[in-house]
Amino acid sequence: MKIIITGSLGNISKPLATELAQKGHQVTIITSDSGKQKEIETLGAKAAIGSVEDAAFLTQTFTGADAVYCMIPRANYFDPTMDLDAFTRKIGNNYAEAITNSGVKRVVFLSSVGAHLEKNSGIIQRYNEIESVLNKLSDVAITFMRPTSFFYNLLAYIPVIKNHGFIAANYGADRMIPWVSPNDIAEAIADEITTPLDGKKIRYVGSEELTGYETAQIIGNAIGKPDLKWVLTTDQETLDGLVKVGMQPKIAAGLVEMYAGLYNGLLAEDYFQNRPAVMGKTKLAEYAKEFAVLYNQN
Repeated sequence: MKIIITGSLGNISKPLATELAQKGHQVTIITSDSGKQKEIETLGAKAAIGSVEDAAFLTQTFTGADAVYCMIPRANYFDPTMDLDAFTRKIGNNYAEAITNSGVKRVVFLSSVGAHLEKNSGIIQRYNEIESVLNKLSDVAITFMRPTSFFYNLLAYIPVIKNHGFIAANYGADRMIPWVSPNDIAEAIADEITTPLDGKKIRYVGSEELTGYETAQIIGNAIGKPDLKWVLTTDQETLDGLVKVGMQPKIAAGLVEMYAGLYNGLLAEDYFQNRPAVMGKTKLAEYAKEFAVLYNQN
């Protein structure tokens, strides 16, 4: 199959491209960084240099493909000029336009847990909107991948662990967090994108379900702090902390609302009703080894 992958050499796109190329598929990776072309080629893939913010470029690149994997690039939450809603919406609309105009028939879109919500989901509310836009496209089969909380989100807590000796957040603690490894997401996408489909489909991806307390214990053991605790903070305390370290206030408020939804059960309610039949292979204890390396580098 001729498969187009967005996301450059990111945490999901790189292992996805590697797996697909190794299985003999003709893979093209879209990247805005021409400096990554050689690395892309070493994976057995081809580089398409351009931006997902350019609908014409996307259409040209998608044309002739058997399938495409679409994702929204991570924005800079510390950029005071970033309009996250407009950024996300524009790229989602660009994908819809390029899919329609290129005639590609098989799509996998990286959405998110909580995308079933029209409100009260914070920064991921736009995924509900993008899913709705893509759902309206005719004559194209689309899988909406809805991963849970990424393991590597825990890296954001390295400073507070080092400075205060605990993890602090307005979610977790005694409540369940459905975690996922990017490698498990990539494996699930590879399965979906090479499998025929009629119509539209939602697929959740998770690796392990742990409380915040269990999460802290696993991370603590890996970094030599077996007594590491997960401390539940209020929404306001969390917001104040994010703004203090320089995050754009509107985006910080969106993050707080998202995590509050995870704590009160709203964000993951549809996930728990539609759990993956098989959880991913990578568990937090394995990822914690990588976390420990990065922790000790800082």
